Amino acid sequence: MEITTRRRITSAIAAERRELAALLDGLPAASWDAPTLCAGWRVREVAAHMSLGFRHSFPRTLVELVKARGSLHRMTDRCARADAAAFSERRLAAFLRDNAHHPWTPPVGGITAALGHDVVHGLDITVALGLDRRVPEDRVRVVLDGVTPRGARFFGAELDGVELRADDLDWSFGSGTPLYGAGQDLLLLAFGRKVPPGHLRGEQAARFVTADVRGA
Repeated sequence: MEITTRRRITSAIAAERRELAALLDGLPAASWDAPTLCAGWRVREVAAHMSLGFRHSFPRTLVELVKARGSLHRMTDRCARADAAAFSERRLAAFLRDNAHHPWTPPVGGITAALGHDVVHGLDITVALGLDRRVPEDRVRVVLDGVTPRGARFFGAELDGVELRADDLDWSFGSGTPLYGAGQDLLLLAFGRKVPPGHLRGEQAARFVTADVRGA
């Protein structure tokens, strides 16, 4: 990756974390216990999970993984629930703001995956709450360009028979019956989420809609 591209992405990560921290700071108390698009997690669990990599050293992460019998999913779920209970809303927001430039990246995918982690989990919160936050297009494009069939399968996305087509930017993925939506909404589908009614258009839209959150 070119140095200029890396700098652009790291700047986008820092901006996304600061903006999400400000958004979290402004949420009413009741919203912290509202469900998100991340199945089984409220806003507070998602916020806690987003800062896990900043707060846990690699050795501590390995210990937690052993406790979870090698399951990354069990480990992250257990840690998110414990941290959500341990820290106040103010501190959960501060962890993002204070670590805007933290170099953490997921085990696979580097800084592009780090940006995706922040963008998608931010959308887990804002879309579920029905907040009209549009992630800047340059950030969405970086993450969309990193979507692959392997990555989609890893996140449990079931996209067989559909072609995702963004109606607000030039991007498509897959093959089959066209499914239209904003780039950031289609990004959620590629990461295994379902979205509230009204976000998608196409014959297969109902496959990817959830009624379990507030939505728009």
